[in-house]
Amino acid sequence: MSESGNTEKKLKLPSVNLKLPAFKKQTENNHEQLPDETRKRSVIYKIGEVIRILCLVLYRLRSVFLSIPVIFAALRLAAYNSEHLPLLVGLDLQTTGEFARTISRQSAVTIPLMITAGCLALMFLSKKTLYPWLISIFSLAIPVLLLITNMYPA
Repeated sequence: MSESGNTEKKLKLPSVNLKLPAFKKQTENNHEQLPDETRKRSVIYKIGEVIRILCLVLYRLRSVFLSIPVIFAALRLAAYNSEHLPLLVGLDLQTTGEFARTISRQSAVTIPLMITAGCLALMFLSKKTLYPWLISIFSLAIPVLLLITNMYPA
């Protein structure tokens, strides 16, 4: 018992002394002290990181990169067809050599352009980029087929 009348016991915890190995930071200042293999690995690692970032950016912007040639070709075909198609464009060529329906030149130019634009919009909105892109590529054949069937009917 203590003089003040306090009956508490003081517990002593054993002290733990952990010695961890000291690691050197790889900074620009001590880069010269590193062995050649470590320097080569760090350079290769940095190059790999740059390539990985570039691939990630290209993958995320694949819709934009795929759509640029399709837009260019669609606009070129629309401009060409607006100059070279007759005023009335025939659709559904019959075996007799006559067309089942006729539409105006403006409709024959804008409808394939709208189909291609719709395919590209689907490409931007969907996770699967390649399927709508392929459909938009095939939709570029519509103006060409309209031109061929109206320039050289049966």
